[in-house]
Amino acid sequence: MLTDTNRPGTNVRSKASSVRRHDDAPDTAELFARFAALDDGPEREAIRDRLVTAWLPMAHRIASRFRDRGESVEDLRQVAALGLVKAIDRFDPERGAFESYAVPTITGEVKRHFRDRMWALRVPRRVQELRNKVRVARRELTQTPGSPEPSTADIAAHTGLTEDEVAAGLEALESFSTLSLDAELSADEDGYSLADTLGGPDGSYDVVIDRESAKEGLRRLPERERTILYMRFFEDMTQSRIADQLGISQMHVSRLISRSCAQVREEVLGQRRARGRSAGQRPAA
Repeated sequence: MLTDTNRPGTNVRSKASSVRRHDDAPDTAELFARFAALDDGPEREAIRDRLVTAWLPMAHRIASRFRDRGESVEDLRQVAALGLVKAIDRFDPERGAFESYAVPTITGEVKRHFRDRMWALRVPRRVQELRNKVRVARRELTQTPGSPEPSTADIAAHTGLTEDEVAAGLEALESFSTLSLDAELSADEDGYSLADTLGGPDGSYDVVIDRESAKEGLRRLPERERTILYMRFFEDMTQSRIADQLGISQMHVSRLISRSCAQVREEVLGQRRARGRSAGQRPAA
């Protein structure tokens, strides 16, 4: 007995099976049409909840692509769910299938989460972009088994970036999270922490700045006052010894020291105030 293979509906199943659809892509066209036609209110909220429930497995699937990047799967699912709600609210049923709109929307939400929330310190957008380009380039250059670790020049040639930009991206790859100052850097008995390797304030710099600032004022003092200050502060002589050596009273030496120091200090402070006013009056760049 012959079978008519050209009867309508004979090949419907085989054609339908050739179209791949995810198990988490339900048919919600009717719900979206109703949702778009309603104004804000309890009925619209109820339909939104039904749509979120129907499409939540897809959001979880997208979130799972970003596992093992330093964020828990549960947190990633929450971010993806937020992206799903945004996609539902913004979707226009007349412009195509929801899945084609929702996938990039949810993916973008998760990527923004990594970009804006996962850095322990705020990093400029440009550096984050360099990091992503370098990370992708390293993965592409080492896809072949046995491929050596690409050099900075190799990555630069592959991405079109400069070597300085690649270096910044490589540094950012290792800077996604911070290290505690109490972190032990040595396992020896005489171990030390990261804080032990950091320098502290050096008062000598302030002394250098003060000396340079006072030079002009000191040069303008009379020779006798300069001599007295040198004997007192550089040769560490007492006021009595200075008075005996110069043939004046100790009281006179004390007054000369006080007056000379006050004069130099006032000149230095006046110069700083003048520089401050000048900087404040500069036009904005």
